[in-house]
Amino acid sequence: MDARGAVEAALFASARGLRVIDIANQTGLTEEAVRVALKSLTIEYEKMGSAIKIAKIDAEYALQLREEYAHYTEKFTEAEISKGVQRTAAVIAYHQPVLQSELCRTLGPRVYDDVRRLMELDLINGKPKGQTLELTTTKKFAEHYGIEGTSKDDIKKWIERMDKKQG
Repeated sequence: MDARGAVEAALFASARGLRVIDIANQTGLTEEAVRVALKSLTIEYEKMGSAIKIAKIDAEYALQLREEYAHYTEKFTEAEISKGVQRTAAVIAYHQPVLQSELCRTLGPRVYDDVRRLMELDLINGKPKGQTLELTTTKKFAEHYGIEGTSKDDIKKWIERMDKKQG
């Protein structure tokens, strides 16, 4: 069995990030062999100038589309998240933690539907805080948007970079 092929197949098939130990357990490879394969694949994708990259998000690895190619996918995929819901997600991500009641005052009552949709997609968490919810992004949010980090600062920097590119 080719370790690189096995690791690449595991990343391709998974809808979420995978830890080295998870890949090792599922493929029968050693953790060291998985790490070597990940490094080799990362270098190969970079050398090829591929639109795909191996991203490390905290302790997990995933195949992701490079930011500069993301706009090409819009023509071929259905919009899973409407522009309005994406705008709400961006505000939550940028200002997190943020109270849903504050969002409603700022963006209007449609926020309640947007928040429900984002929670269904597991892109945000809502923790009860008095009569409202305190909203934060999830690890899946970072994975979905190809952000290489889950901290508030990582997400805020990514949003600012995207805003500069579009502006």
